[in-house]
Amino acid sequence: MKSIVWFRQDLRLADNPALAHAASKGAVVPVYILDESADARAIGGASRWWLHHSLAALAKSLGGLVILRGDPRDHLPKLARETQAQGVYWNRCYEPYAIARDTQIKRRLTRDGIDVASFNGGLLFEPWTVQTKDGGPYKVYSPFWRACLQLPLEAPQPAPRVEVAKTDGLGVALEELALLPVKPNWAKGFAREWTPGEAGARNRLEAFLDDGLNGYAELRNRPDLPHTSRLSAHLHFGEISPRQIWAAAMARAEADKASRKDVEKFLAELGWREFSYHLLYHFPELPERNWRREFDAYPWTADTKYLAAWQRGRTGYPIVDAGMRELWATGYMHNRVRMIVASFLIKHLRIDWRRGGAWFWDTLVDADVANNAASWQWVAGSGADAAPYFRIFNPMQQGRKFDPDGVYVRRWCPELARLPDAHLHAPFEASQDALREAGVALGVDYPKPIVDHTEARKAALAGYDKVKAAPAEADA
Repeated sequence: MKSIVWFRQDLRLADNPALAHAASKGAVVPVYILDESADARAIGGASRWWLHHSLAALAKSLGGLVILRGDPRDHLPKLARETQAQGVYWNRCYEPYAIARDTQIKRRLTRDGIDVASFNGGLLFEPWTVQTKDGGPYKVYSPFWRACLQLPLEAPQPAPRVEVAKTDGLGVALEELALLPVKPNWAKGFAREWTPGEAGARNRLEAFLDDGLNGYAELRNRPDLPHTSRLSAHLHFGEISPRQIWAAAMARAEADKASRKDVEKFLAELGWREFSYHLLYHFPELPERNWRREFDAYPWTADTKYLAAWQRGRTGYPIVDAGMRELWATGYMHNRVRMIVASFLIKHLRIDWRRGGAWFWDTLVDADVANNAASWQWVAGSGADAAPYFRIFNPMQQGRKFDPDGVYVRRWCPELARLPDAHLHAPFEASQDALREAGVALGVDYPKPIVDHTEARKAALAGYDKVKAAPAEADA
């Protein structure tokens, strides 16, 4: 029997249920379709860079990959006819558009007499399997994760032996997808930071467990230290499964009892990813609408100058600017700094969280619909289990607390490198003598603050007063 395996966000061989199922039946036609249909959400620029290299790695591992572009609803039935495939299999996606699209495709293929099946290849627990006592979705993370921990978890499976069917003449060359930036090549620094693909994901996990796990529970908030896994892009593209990560982390905890606290905290962060998908599935408008509808009353500003300064890392607040520059240079930003820069955009500049989400979508290599929406709404206070609206990060204090030696800021804001630690996170508070000695001219070498922290905080709270006055209503 010949089967098509439709790869999407599962670009790996190991622990790939759809691939294993197809391989057990006979020859496999592996296919990736760059979805360019009108209702699909186009992936961002940084993600396109990652996708190119991940597809190249997958094709090499398989020994062949049919690459197509367009609407999968047209391509899959046609490919099944051309290859005389009797089955089409894939691992499930959970974005609202993807669910609707996949349902249509399954109906069409089944009508054509083709066996169709989908599998869980991307989550520990699928959204409908975790329910409250009333049978509804969870809206708060902690009880959600406690419920998850009571459920059985499947062990990851090794890569199957795959017989790849001959597909000469089908598909297009990877280069024809034009995923890589050319003029200008703004991603030229990415290759120094990342190794997309299944092998790169496996190596990244091993490196984290060896060098970053110890002290993770306390040090994961430090952008100047290597205590984050940096697995998020590998997870998004499915180069590694959450089951593989879970198994490896638990094995480490068993081998080293002292690491259990760090392992539990690390897996709880994996739980936040699960919670984000849980919310997206049950509340499909999460990426576009305030989950708490009363936040529709918030008086956002539309200052494009402020937005551009934030995007370029020119706000005058070093920890914010360092984060935004790291993002542009590497396609990534440390998680604590993501919270700081998001809070600054929303609460200091009073710019709609959706504008920030759009920028992250285009510039993050790990851009993910569920994580992006849930996280931005969490910071805004408009989401499920959100941060209190009155929690407004002080960027100077955040910098001093989480980058106490200034290593992170000095790396990404080198014009401030000679400032002493006492002034590094608030150069606008330094004396002229201190600035002159450090070779810093505010407004020339480094911008003055685009807003005053105290005044911005007052304005944000005034905006939230309008939210408090609005009728409370969560997404039902």
